[in-house]
Amino acid sequence: MSRRDAVTDRTRIVVFVHGLWLSGHEGFWLGHRLDRQLGATHRRFTYRSVAASISESAAALGEYLAALRADTVDLVGHSMGGLVILKLFERPPALPAGRIVLLGPPLHGSRAAAGFARLPFGKALLGRGIAEAVLPAAAWPRAWSGAREVGVIAGRAAFGLGRLVARLDTPNDGVVAVEETRLAGARDEIVLEVQHAGMLFSRAVAAQTAAFLEHGRFLRPARSADSPHAAPSSRRSR
Repeated sequence: MSRRDAVTDRTRIVVFVHGLWLSGHEGFWLGHRLDRQLGATHRRFTYRSVAASISESAAALGEYLAALRADTVDLVGHSMGGLVILKLFERPPALPAGRIVLLGPPLHGSRAAAGFARLPFGKALLGRGIAEAVLPAAAWPRAWSGAREVGVIAGRAAFGLGRLVARLDTPNDGVVAVEETRLAGARDEIVLEVQHAGMLFSRAVAAQTAAFLEHGRFLRPARSADSPHAAPSSRRSR
């Protein structure tokens, strides 16, 4: 981690935790939009999404966050990155106040991952994290009881790799089904007309993420910035 990551004169930092096979660079546009909307500075946490277990990645994330200096530290996890965040908060670290948003997280397993794992070398390509936290049914369902408010964004634009390796016959984002993203105890949840990887480039996702990080709830009623004729679907807000 660079000195720029460790010390900052900004009062708010948003940490982006990427998903499987990615590096965090793909979250640049999401982070840039959050910076503008929240007056924050975004950072990306990079981990070995194939070679490391979720537990090891969560420990590394805890060390990364401990070096940050800000009044508010929010976290945004895409796909498997959400599992890393939740694992870290099983034993909540001492951090400044903040909220968490999960984007398309496979919290109730993943039919797409299970289908991919059946391919030759599939399990090896998915890596240790998926083997630990997604494939075994004993790892889910998950529930949240932490002090931080958590919001979940799911997608329903069904186009992606998952449809090539598994039968996704319920609303899904092309990789993760909406029903696989449910988190008992989440403060709010919303479904948008976005595809799994496309969440990182979506203006609607950025706006909804900023709203939750700022206010603890998603925008309602609202029309999707990516599809002005389609309003987002609400699942639960308590």
